[in-house]
Amino acid sequence: MNETLGMAGAATALGIGLLIGLERERHKGQGDTRACAGLRTFAITALLGYVAMQVGGGLLVGIVAIALAGLVTVAYWRSRSDDPGVTSEVALLTVLMLGALSGTNPEVAIAVGVVMAALLTYRQKLHEFVRGQLTDAELGDGLILLTAALVVLPLVPDRYIGPYAAINLRTICTLTVLLMAVGAIGHIAVRTLGTRYGYAISAMASGFASSTMTIASMGHLAAHQPDNIKVLSAAAVLSNLATVTQVGLILGAVDPGLLRHLWGPLVAGAVAIAVYGGCLMFFRAVSGQAPAIRVAGAFNLKLALMVTLTMTAITFMSSMMLSHFGQVGVMLTTLFSGFADAHASTASIAALAKSGQMPYEAIAGPVLIGISSNSVSKCVVAWVSGGRRFAAYVIPGQALLTLALWAGVALQ
Repeated sequence: MNETLGMAGAATALGIGLLIGLERERHKGQGDTRACAGLRTFAITALLGYVAMQVGGGLLVGIVAIALAGLVTVAYWRSRSDDPGVTSEVALLTVLMLGALSGTNPEVAIAVGVVMAALLTYRQKLHEFVRGQLTDAELGDGLILLTAALVVLPLVPDRYIGPYAAINLRTICTLTVLLMAVGAIGHIAVRTLGTRYGYAISAMASGFASSTMTIASMGHLAAHQPDNIKVLSAAAVLSNLATVTQVGLILGAVDPGLLRHLWGPLVAGAVAIAVYGGCLMFFRAVSGQAPAIRVAGAFNLKLALMVTLTMTAITFMSSMMLSHFGQVGVMLTTLFSGFADAHASTASIAALAKSGQMPYEAIAGPVLIGISSNSVSKCVVAWVSGGRRFAAYVIPGQALLTLALWAGVALQ
């Protein structure tokens, strides 16, 4: 067994070395200006890292890395290229480490190797993107998002505090990061696919994180891009497809038998939203060319904080109602919790049914109440974030979704 694992580690190291080496060989050049390392050098270096780790552990790998760094330094200074760079040299040292990692954690080594090969392969496109397409505002927003997601979020405590134990700082920070990420995803999709399809696709994808946040992001864009208000409204409405899909996934994950009592409403709601959103997107007046895409920041931090705090306040109110009224029926709690999140209320109802506290056939009403109250919350968010014109397109879509869901009960 150990011999098999050893051979697998060696094969992983060799594969990583060959993968990176193939890419470097293609760009190695010819003659006196060629790079210092190619296919064979990278493959051998990866195997060297693997063997060093097996023979002497981390200490020997460190000694080999220092020796390799010395050789790379000499090769760099002897290079006759006008702009030699250090990409190949750094890649060679990284391959050594990945070879050492292949014996203990081959999955991570392979993942890092593939990402590294992609970065080396698409370096020209990355350079063009950074220098010619990425604006200062987008760069600043990207740094804010990464700082919030990778530095602030892990440090925030994950526990409930305050009256009724309703406030969780980790949840507040997570919602803020999600809203910023939603805006960034939509921004990238629009820059890549254009306004008509980019907004719709990004809204449906980011709706799985939070459809309410997606509607807030689309509303903010609509307030600044009135020419695209129908497309943005369509994208906001289509984000409800994610909500309907997630409700079905939650019910199916708890117990597939729950879906038998809600497939009709969910299908009817999805069809209604798809038709309404499609009409908004495609049947619109076209005057000349489509409006140009406005390049600004990737998201609005102030809007993210405002929406997150609003949802936190709604959650606090829901917890207060639950504390005072207890189990006065699932309906009241579902009604208020649905204002903040339809998925949380759906999960709680599914858990009650699964535990035998509620009949399966009785879940349709509470689940639909949660989704309906969530639609009301989305209407308010649409009005606040996008103004009267944006809300005039979104609110009918939310009303149609609610009516279709309740009408779908007849299909059961």
